[in-house]
Amino acid sequence: MSDETIRLATVGRILRRRWRLLAVLTLVGALVGYGASVVLFPPRYTASASVLLPGQWEERELLTQAQVATSSSVVDRAAAELGWKDVDATELKDKVGAKATDGNIIKISGTAESPERAQELSDRVAQEFVSFSARLTGGSTDDGTETGPEALRKKVEATNRRISELADSADPGRTVEGVQARTSLEKLRASLEEAMKKLDQAETVSGKAGMVVMGKSPKPTGEAPPTRTQLMAGGALLFLVSAVIGHLAAARTNRRLRTEPEIAAALRSELLGTVDVPDEGRAHRPDGPRAMVRHFLGLDTRWDTPAPQRSADEAGRRIRYRRVCTRLRNKMPAARRLLVVVPEGDEVAHRAAGQLVAESASDPSVNAANRGYPALRVVEVPVSRPVVPDSGAESGALVVLSAGNWTAAELAGIAEACADGGHEIVGVVVAGAVRAREDRPADQPPEKATLALAVRGNATGGPA
Repeated sequence: MSDETIRLATVGRILRRRWRLLAVLTLVGALVGYGASVVLFPPRYTASASVLLPGQWEERELLTQAQVATSSSVVDRAAAELGWKDVDATELKDKVGAKATDGNIIKISGTAESPERAQELSDRVAQEFVSFSARLTGGSTDDGTETGPEALRKKVEATNRRISELADSADPGRTVEGVQARTSLEKLRASLEEAMKKLDQAETVSGKAGMVVMGKSPKPTGEAPPTRTQLMAGGALLFLVSAVIGHLAAARTNRRLRTEPEIAAALRSELLGTVDVPDEGRAHRPDGPRAMVRHFLGLDTRWDTPAPQRSADEAGRRIRYRRVCTRLRNKMPAARRLLVVVPEGDEVAHRAAGQLVAESASDPSVNAANRGYPALRVVEVPVSRPVVPDSGAESGALVVLSAGNWTAAELAGIAEACADGGHEIVGVVVAGAVRAREDRPADQPPEKATLALAVRGNATGGPA
């Protein structure tokens, strides 16, 4: 097919002609999204707790702390404190997340099937994270006892006082041993002072680990994505886009012949003309539930065929049929009977064949010697396994069909069936649907009458 299938006009044609089918598929997609939200993605809620890290922190240090907050050491302790029987520590780790934000804040999020559980999870993980960080830096959050750097500082101060007492008690400058003792004590005092300075610096750095939970996490008021509404909208959009892409792909792979020269070449004959058939639109009501469903969804009509053009009038359409009959008479002046072959299921071609039968029967030159139109008999041929009646009184076969419905292989099968029946294809007539006007000449038989005439000729097998 041509590049027309990828144009926006083609997508618009699909939306106009298959809007009912697309609407049904969109509804089905929304229902599938709803089912997925119930079975695969039940409603989930996410709560976030904030932990403040005092001091100055580099970006990589904050990222490290975020990883610590979701580590197994923290999550396992939180799972033990929560005591949820339906969720173990491994599943809980997948429901906890942490990220560093501006202002030295670590946001710890917890996801659960209810707002209360989500809030409880995020708060517990935040508390366990703070406790775990305090234990890493040597701090304590349990009681008020002095441990770690503070106790060491007091011991150093007591040692300094003892050194001063020993220095005062030593004999200042009287003996060599006294001088050496005082020198050693002063060196020890200097070493202790230097150690205390380093301890103070280390304490300042470690003071950054004094993390604080910034209050209780707010209870979530809405579902975490993907929500049920998002799943339904995504399913509807997915089905709609898939349907449009499917139509475009089918049109790209379509091998049905659309032009008159291609059709004539496939039948190995020449084109005698094109005729117009008034489009009846929705006049015919289908029989059976399946046909009614196809009719409702628009599947009984092709979407990729051009919209029917408005024809001139009834007289103009009759002129086309007369010209075809005249070409048949000029092409085969001695032929008195011809077989009109119509593919089965081609309603437009069947109605065109009936109109040709009516025109050939109303030949104004029927009394002229050997100059009348050939008598036509219509037969429908199944395209899947075409069989044409054997040659009898007919002098050839005229193939009438509509464009855009048959492939080259199917038309070649019809041509071979005509050859097997002893009929030479004398020409091809292509029928097209048009929008007819309401006016009708009084001398023209109604369309239904011509269709009935064609059906009677096909059923009886006799000349029309």
